[in-house]
Amino acid sequence: MVRRFIRVLLCLIGVAVLGGGAFYLVTAPDQLPESHWAGLGAPDPANGQMVFWAGGCVSCHAAPGSEGDAKLTLSGGLALKSPFGTFHVPNISPDEKAGIGGWTLAEFGNAMKRGIGPGGQHLYPSFPYGSYSRMSDKDVNDLYAFLKTLPKSANVAPPHELPFPFNIRLALGGWKFLYLNDQPRVALAKSDDKIKRGQYLVEGPGHCGECHTPRDALGGFKADQWLAGAPNPEGKGRIPDITPASESIGGWSEADIASYLETGFTPDFDSVGGSMVDVQQNIAHLPASDREAIAAYLKAVPGH
Repeated sequence: MVRRFIRVLLCLIGVAVLGGGAFYLVTAPDQLPESHWAGLGAPDPANGQMVFWAGGCVSCHAAPGSEGDAKLTLSGGLALKSPFGTFHVPNISPDEKAGIGGWTLAEFGNAMKRGIGPGGQHLYPSFPYGSYSRMSDKDVNDLYAFLKTLPKSANVAPPHELPFPFNIRLALGGWKFLYLNDQPRVALAKSDDKIKRGQYLVEGPGHCGECHTPRDALGGFKADQWLAGAPNPEGKGRIPDITPASESIGGWSEADIASYLETGFTPDFDSVGGSMVDVQQNIAHLPASDREAIAAYLKAVPGH
């Protein structure tokens, strides 16, 4: 009887060890090595500036209420409310203590593409690394170079306000296991260089799906409803469908979409509103060819 009990106990211990090992493998941060970022050559801050505007960095990381050149001081502090709690956007200015001035390119790259902070901790996907994972290493390198040219800020954002179990960062490894990858969001029936460029901008740095795609109970995208519209993540109203099936922009031409992204005016001479104001103003900094590429991609994605 005692021997049987010992065998059962050893089996249970073995199962627990195996389960713990599997849990660790799934949830452990998966960083890109330093060597991954070596050999990229000298960065191009001018291209980094375009990536900066495509990524809409000022929309979240500028101090709330800032205007004009003050927006380029990325001191953080914005509170993002969500069903999982309130996230406080961090300082990403080149300040060595409060911001990212002390980070290496590898640390910055791992934050952007793997959602891992410089201490090896998982970052919350309120920072849209689920989209940024699709960015090229060159664009990450160039963006980092541009950010280092911006003003410093010593502001320190407060910690996130998240209830249990969302305050357990280790669980984010499981979320990443389910949702984080660098594959295209949709398969396109037609894809030329222009559309491919638009796909890169929308699915990668532009992170348009973060607001325009509905999510499941765990906060992951519903893959079969890409860009089909979703509840406003901040709780008020709804973010519209921007696929060709959309009742609002489905009838717009590529030229209409490109013009809207440049000027903020719809074909009916209505003006952009809500959180899209910042997005449009950011995209207006891009070259016309990029706005045209975004429009071409939005006309090519499957409707729902």
